[in-house]
Amino acid sequence: YKFRSMVSNADELLEQLLKNNEIDGAMFKMQDDPRVTKIGKFIRKYSIDELPQLLNVLQGSMSLVGPRPPLPREVAEYTEYDKQRLAVKPGCTGLWQATVRNSVGFDEMVKLDLLYISKRSVSFDVYILFKTVVIMFKPNGAY
Repeated sequence: YKFRSMVSNADELLEQLLKNNEIDGAMFKMQDDPRVTKIGKFIRKYSIDELPQLLNVLQGSMSLVGPRPPLPREVAEYTEYDKQRLAVKPGCTGLWQATVRNSVGFDEMVKLDLLYISKRSVSFDVYILFKTVVIMFKPNGAY
């Protein structure tokens, strides 16, 4: 679950915007994405759009910390190396979101996800959760 931050036909508009992708790899990111609503910009900046995902955690389909769940169209573009990030349950937040967020590309995000997977522990999760709370009040490049 997630609060809607984009126009209802965002998937249809994506095809026209792919040439404006600001990162390499299987993920689409665009700083001034015209599909994002005015309210959507605010809730994304402060990660409010992610709060409903706590229901996913309670249902058991997500954990609090882990790699972000990818879209099926993204997974279709994954290399075997990239697919390693799918080995654990996806999370509401992760090392990538709590540290560098949109300042790095897809390959760096995968590396951070794999670093998290190799080092995951309760204490590492607590560290990432703490960093996540901090960035909710002092955003780190969310868009």
